[in-house]
Amino acid sequence: MRLALAQARLASERGEVPVGAVVLGPDGAVLAEAGNDREATADPTAHAEVLALRAAAARLGTWRLGGCTLVVTLEPCTMCAGAAVLARIDRIVYGAADPKGGATGSLWDVVRDRRLNHRPEVILDVLAEECAGLLKEFFAARRIR
Repeated sequence: MRLALAQARLASERGEVPVGAVVLGPDGAVLAEAGNDREATADPTAHAEVLALRAAAARLGTWRLGGCTLVVTLEPCTMCAGAAVLARIDRIVYGAADPKGGATGSLWDVVRDRRLNHRPEVILDVLAEECAGLLKEFFAARRIR
């Protein structure tokens, strides 16, 4: 989670919403790291999780990321949770819950839907206060302007 937090801080410095993600391989080695990049790329899908999943898949040469772990500072949205399911990620670890748009238990629970053929394990609230604090600081600064 510390690596994901570092990516979130870098995203914030670029004016992006401070969300960071890391994909760990089956052996625990870092395969990919990313932060949000929607503003710079004008790409609505450039969420940290999607970028990290893409980079990990490119590194491994396969879209199947079985055995891998997605670590992210904010609970994934429906798009990112769906991408993790489609990539066959084994587990999702996240920091801050997102009651307004989270899709791994808060608002929706995409990853535990029994109708899907893959359901990753979810580990939540890892360094939650630190992860939430970055987001609160970012948006508080935006309101002051």
